[in-house]
Amino acid sequence: MAATEFTLSDLRRILLEAAGTDETVDLDGDIADLDFTDLGYESLALLETAGRIERTYDISLDEDALSDAGTPRALIDLVNTHLSAARAV
Repeated sequence: MAATEFTLSDLRRILLEAAGTDETVDLDGDIADLDFTDLGYESLALLETAGRIERTYDISLDEDALSDAGTPRALIDLVNTHLSAARAV
């Protein structure tokens, strides 16, 4: 998939597909700077989410960088960095 930018909407969609959501969490709210754990996503859910992102956008996310991306904003920035690098090749 030749995407130019990975957005919060893209992340929301993939999170729901990969791991669902806790009924007490409103993913449509302002979640960009909330910790994934506060949103109800543990490491296994994030690994599934990362796998779907990698397959969908044809990129490879470094596990260390992924573990450091503790918020949606950080994960979006990480994905966009990889998308930019892939476009430059």
